Amino acid sequence: MSLGFVLLAAVFVFVCGANDGAAMLALAVRHREVPPYVVLAVLLAAIAAGPALFGLTVARTFTDRLLDPTDRRGPLIVLVGVAASLLLVGMLTWRGVPTSITLAVLGGLAGAATGAGAHTAWATLAGVLVVAAVAPLVGGALGLLFGMLARRLPTTSRLTTALRLTHLAAFSGQSLAYAANDGQKMFAVVGVGLAMLHGSVGMRPPHWPVLLGLVTVFGAGAVLSLRRMARGATFGLLPPRPWCLVSAELAAATSVLGSAGLGAPVSMTQSMAAGLVGAGTSQGVRRVRWQFAMPVLVAWLVTLPASLLAGLLAGGLLRTVT
Repeated sequence: MSLGFVLLAAVFVFVCGANDGAAMLALAVRHREVPPYVVLAVLLAAIAAGPALFGLTVARTFTDRLLDPTDRRGPLIVLVGVAASLLLVGMLTWRGVPTSITLAVLGGLAGAATGAGAHTAWATLAGVLVVAAVAPLVGGALGLLFGMLARRLPTTSRLTTALRLTHLAAFSGQSLAYAANDGQKMFAVVGVGLAMLHGSVGMRPPHWPVLLGLVTVFGAGAVLSLRRMARGATFGLLPPRPWCLVSAELAAATSVLGSAGLGAPVSMTQSMAAGLVGAGTSQGVRRVRWQFAMPVLVAWLVTLPASLLAGLLAGGLLRTVT
């Protein structure tokens, strides 16, 4: 069982890299102002430093606030809930649609706990979903604001240098925001696996050797899925205008990092897409290629109920065999 959970955690981290990491890198490398290996190094360093810089408050939302941390079946519930969410996200990621792994995991865990007859904190889940719904709206509004401000900047010979520095700063902030919030779902799953290996319940903070392995697997998923993600729906939303992309990065970083203070996991891919729409709208509604927005929107609307149902079925199966 412990070996199975370790394998599941590794697959989960890889899929997070293929979905979240590839989406972030695909947006960053469209600038062509900073080498791809630099942005990859920034992202991986931020994730590795995440627990030390920000703690594990958001990770514990998955393991302690949503589920009963004293339930001895907790690791099994997490196992089947995460497996159910992985099946759904894997299909969407393979099609190049950056959906929300966070919503899928929340739905999968809640469904698995309910199906298994365990305690599920529905009030906590409702509060998290409210924040998750508001954060993209904030990201879109900030993208619009930053886009309008960027249009007022004078065009000078120093603009390229300023753009390069601003892009690197914006992506660094976005990477730290991911480590503080959305990326903590990886720490939660890995932490539960570590607790299982030590014969305890709940989650254990990952130590440095585990963190290094985590970022290696995450980076592999991001790099291998980068080209497919760059051809996906989200990145057809706007023409690749540098200041629009920087505005979207800043908007996503601000909305996701702000939500971390509430302990609520928020999807980085949702906030990125909303930031892109907001930044594009600052130049006119017709700048946004709305036909590319519909597949992403449909995927997001389907993710939570589909993962909840999948988790419910998996939890029911778990209940019959335990």
